[in-house]
Amino acid sequence: MQFTEFAALPAKELKKKAAELRKELFEARMKNSMGQLANTMTIRGLRKDIARVYTALAQQARKQAKG
Repeated sequence: MQFTEFAALPAKELKKKAAELRKELFEARMKNSMGQLANTMTIRGLRKDIARVYTALAQQARKQAKG
C-alpha cells in the first residue's frame, strides 16, 4: 500500500493494520526459514508497510499534539 492510503486511516484502524502486518511478517519469516516462501521480497514489502503505518501514526500524534 502507498503511504497516502495509510495516512487516510484513523489511528484505531492503523493499530489494527499494524498488528495484522506483524502477524503476516512472522508467518512469512517462518515459511522462509522452512524454505516454503516462494518470493522472499514479501518480507521486505511487509517491513516497509509496517514502517509506513507507524509513520502515519506518529504523524497523526504530532498533529493532535499541535492543535
